[in-house]
Amino acid sequence: MAYDYAKNIEERPDPVKADLKGNLPSWLQGTLLRNGPGIFSVGDTTYNHWFDGMALMHSFTFKDGEVIYRSRYLRGDTYKDNMAAKRIVVSEMGTMAYPDPGKNVISRVITFLNHTVPDFTDNCGNNFIRYGKDYYATSETNYIRKVDPVTLETQDKVDYMKYLAVNLVTSHPHYDKDGTTYNMGTSIAEKGKTKYTLFKVPDTTAGDKANASPALKNLEVICTVPCRSLLSPSYYHSFGMTDNYFIFIEQPFKLDILKMATAYMRGVNWASCLKFFPEENTLIHLIDRKTGKEVGIKYYTGAMIVYHHVNAFEEDGHVIFDVIAYEDPSLYNMFYLNVLKEQSKTSMSVPKCKRFALPVQTDKGIDVGDDMVKLQYTTASAVKEKEGKLLCQPEVLCDSVELPRINYDFNGKKYRFVYMTCVAMTAVATKIMKLDIETKERTEWSEENCWPSEPVFIPRPNGEGEDDGVILTTVINSNPGESGFILVLDAKSFKEVARAYINAEIHMDMHGYFIPMEN
Repeated sequence: MAYDYAKNIEERPDPVKADLKGNLPSWLQGTLLRNGPGIFSVGDTTYNHWFDGMALMHSFTFKDGEVIYRSRYLRGDTYKDNMAAKRIVVSEMGTMAYPDPGKNVISRVITFLNHTVPDFTDNCGNNFIRYGKDYYATSETNYIRKVDPVTLETQDKVDYMKYLAVNLVTSHPHYDKDGTTYNMGTSIAEKGKTKYTLFKVPDTTAGDKANASPALKNLEVICTVPCRSLLSPSYYHSFGMTDNYFIFIEQPFKLDILKMATAYMRGVNWASCLKFFPEENTLIHLIDRKTGKEVGIKYYTGAMIVYHHVNAFEEDGHVIFDVIAYEDPSLYNMFYLNVLKEQSKTSMSVPKCKRFALPVQTDKGIDVGDDMVKLQYTTASAVKEKEGKLLCQPEVLCDSVELPRINYDFNGKKYRFVYMTCVAMTAVATKIMKLDIETKERTEWSEENCWPSEPVFIPRPNGEGEDDGVILTTVINSNPGESGFILVLDAKSFKEVARAYINAEIHMDMHGYFIPMEN
């Protein structure tokens, strides 16, 4: 039985106690928030792309050996406007919304102007972000929506532009031990320049700033990186961070701003303005966190598309980073709803988990053509070229994987284990896996007629070892008479500890964020 991606999912805002099989660890106390699209048609209008669907948040609260579930639509302006009109009236990346033919000329002119200089959607259905003591639903536009992590009620609409001139912002920030959040966004033609901006938002949960809300009021710019083409910034979904560096991949997957401005008039969606240039190189920017400046070496590799960074760390004068990379943009195209209906007849390029190694300092005695990577445990290379540039070639750790998660206590540090979905040649994950990067051993979990989500690692408090904890993954269950469930695996053995069946429809989602009970 195939999953129906286009089906509207009913929300369950009231708490539902799950039917638990097995025993939860006593230390597992907290809430897993997950986010993804849940409404795909309004009235007689339908979204074209699965990513465009209106956000449906859901939560799984682990407390005293029980699991409580609830779900709620994100009631932002996009949701309210669409529901009031009883049709889709707010455009998304893959779906351009046009006014009701019955609207008057003035309304049509206003709609046209709103699309020429786009005021993006606040349909934040990709992930959750923490800034200070607040939690936000997020996509990749300049809007985020504050939410109550307990009730999932929608609260304030926040515009990044009030605090920083960025039109697009990632939904995959990084967090320091002190609670600081790091993120980056794109400023399009701001004061005649298009640039990428790295910024941080200090924690506001303690001290004099405890009552400061939103924490974004305290935003600080770390650095800016100029775009290599003024009106065609690179698309990116995440970035890397170590103790001393940021890693930003400027890939030849570009958003044509002029085409975006005319997309509505031309009758095409904004996604059509994204173009991949396979003949161009991918630039790798290594930025010193302390100085906010790029290191003196220019790194590059062949054309690729990266959505998710896995992790990055420093060792013996190198910065090593791992990513999930594609050879073309077929992943996005896979999620058009008309394509998803023909899942067995479509395919995408194989996503590969690749490791890159960047020598931080060059030796003047190194000749052109020499490999500057001196690490014994990786085949990744960085070959010196004329003018001192380094051509970086990766080591492939494994393939057919996506949605990587790690023990976040090891973020920015040398690590050994990563947990991912197994996607093969289609968009549907039928397995999750644990990869031992040192030995390349793969351990998998799967069950017939079940589709697991992104596997989230939760560390045991004061645990011993990197994989001492549990994996949480929500599972859509198409077996007759059985409901979906949240699965709890022992991260070390990858064996089932417990599962909690939910008396509600579990939907396919994107990303999740775990909030420990003490937070």
